Amino acid sequence: MSIVTLEGIVEGGQIRLPTNVRLPESTKVYIVVPGLEVEQVAQLLSPRLARPEQASDFTMEVVEEEPDAGV
Repeated sequence: MSIVTLEGIVEGGQIRLPTNVRLPESTKVYIVVPGLEVEQVAQLLSPRLARPEQASDFTMEVVEEEPDAGV
């Protein structure tokens, strides 16, 4: 595998390479961004039941309340 290093600029969310560079369509590229700190994003996972057969214990019951008497 040969490696070529190119410098480009991000404009409008796309990487613009120098005009004399033409890459074949669907070429796999690797991007190295110097001096940029990426903010870590928290990942919230959905809870899972240890015993799926207990799912019926968690059914939701909706109770509608009467509106207040204008208090």
